Amino acid sequence: MKRVKAVYPGSFDPPTNGHLDLIERGSKIFDEMVVAILLNPEKSPLFSVPERRKMLEAMTSGLDNVTVETFDGLTVEYAMSVGASAVLRGIRAISDYEYELQMALMNRKLQPSLETVFMMPAEKYSYVSSRLVREVAQLGGNIDCLVPPLVAQKLREKMDPALKFAAIERTVAKSASRKTSRKKKS
Repeated sequence: MKRVKAVYPGSFDPPTNGHLDLIERGSKIFDEMVVAILLNPEKSPLFSVPERRKMLEAMTSGLDNVTVETFDGLTVEYAMSVGASAVLRGIRAISDYEYELQMALMNRKLQPSLETVFMMPAEKYSYVSSRLVREVAQLGGNIDCLVPPLVAQKLREKMDPALKFAAIERTVAKSASRKTSRKKKS
């Protein structure tokens, strides 16, 4: 019987509960799965590739058939280089589908033997994206239900200096505003 190896590519900046949901469910479908962190020079990530890799390795440590690697270039070339016959992609909404369909068709054109498998995350994660998690964290919101505990801790560590600086800026702005209103009253 043929063993099926899949690649789950993405930036994972940061890894979310939605990512983990797909990894766990994908690991039950595929014999082997590679979570492949894309090195994208066009993006300025919040977490470095080694930081993301460490978080993903910790998150998947209990899944014996899952490995975490990094790659650059085309997903199809990477998938073929590791002997994968499938690419796992998550779809949360119609907007994701339109983009992912174009990518899947291009990948099929480039490598006809590589199949794309679409999975929807659990309903409770259907709105979660790395971009939204970063925004909520940057604004000081609670992210505990959006990411695994390790990622939440790492986000707090990353955001702490920014949050402190933002609080200082607000204090300075309020102080300046009070001084201005005092001068107007005099």
